[in-house]
Amino acid sequence: MKYLNLILSLTFLSIGFQSSAQTDKETTIKIVADKNYTFVANTATPMANNDINRILAAMPGSQAGSSINLTGSQYDVKVTKDSIVAYLPYFGRSFSAPMDPTQGGIKFTSKKFAYKESKNKKGMYTIQIETKDVIRENYRFTINISTNGYASLTASSINKQPIIFNGYLEEPKKKD
Repeated sequence: MKYLNLILSLTFLSIGFQSSAQTDKETTIKIVADKNYTFVANTATPMANNDINRILAAMPGSQAGSSINLTGSQYDVKVTKDSIVAYLPYFGRSFSAPMDPTQGGIKFTSKKFAYKESKNKKGMYTIQIETKDVIRENYRFTINISTNGYASLTASSINKQPIIFNGYLEEPKKKD
């Protein structure tokens, strides 16, 4: 499963991305080293199955069950040394649903999490984050980051099928 996530993430990372707002190499190195960045999602790709493919094919602008365009939305994951704040949609099979329908998607703030970072010879980062204090369910995020700030995030949990988001890293906004 670990290798499947890595292969899928690398594949989607190399497919191509929107050309706006990615960071340069120095900025990417700095914000990843500081553990202070925001992953902004441009597309979501649920794991394929027949039910999901039928629903996605019926959506406007669909490409027969491939990825869902999130450009222009405010879906992101904010990473700092002491917290992870996720606000992402979820498309796929969920094995348990929240009682409150407004609580759908992948939305949480975590202060207790494991963070593991590695870098390959070409300068590409792989970051694994496992939350430990989310009330409804804990998540495992695998983020693959290229040197120019493009990234893919694979989100998985016990209660949901994995989903892959493609996007880019962004520096945190400066507070005035």
